[in-house]
Amino acid sequence: MLRYVYGNDLAQFPILRDTMFKDRADQFSRRLKWEVSVDATGQERDQYDDLNPLYVIWENENGSHGGSMRFLPSLGRTMVSEHFAHLTDGVRIESPLIWECTRFCLAPGASRRVSAALVLGAGELMEGFHLSHFIGVFDPRMERIYRLLGLEPDVIGRAGEGRDEIGVGLWEMKPSAWPEILKKVGVSRLVSKGWFLDSITQTKSPIIRALQYA
Repeated sequence: MLRYVYGNDLAQFPILRDTMFKDRADQFSRRLKWEVSVDATGQERDQYDDLNPLYVIWENENGSHGGSMRFLPSLGRTMVSEHFAHLTDGVRIESPLIWECTRFCLAPGASRRVSAALVLGAGELMEGFHLSHFIGVFDPRMERIYRLLGLEPDVIGRAGEGRDEIGVGLWEMKPSAWPEILKKVGVSRLVSKGWFLDSITQTKSPIIRALQYA
């Protein structure tokens, strides 16, 4: 199932939290060789995890992490504005209708269903918070995943070549994308909305508690 959990609420799900950060270390440090910080417990975190982001997480039946993404409003601090401004020619992308999406992570052995579920969660987040777009930095691997799921990012800028190529772009969940993504996850829209609403009732965040789902 999908969970929508603010950073401040992760302590409610210790197994999910710890396996998520360990899977991030495995993916970004060990497999992709990114220069990220891994602590003594084998978990990968960065400064943006301290900003109380909203995580969309696929939870396995045993309570462990299957995959996740991290979201922050673009009106605050973001990786794009602080580390990748050269990809936008120095233009800060900020709007109450745009959130940044980072740290797309899949647990080792995760199925394609998990990738589709995370995109489904992003769509529910977009609709629930009345957003227009997500902005994020992606490599060719992530761009292929988006395209396979029917989501073509609007590329703002690129840099590098081959494995070192990165881009930044905006993407949205168009109505035409919903049926295929729901099919790949194997759930109905009613179930998908239910996961979102269940998370709202469990969170301690006053912001998301006050949210009126459209």
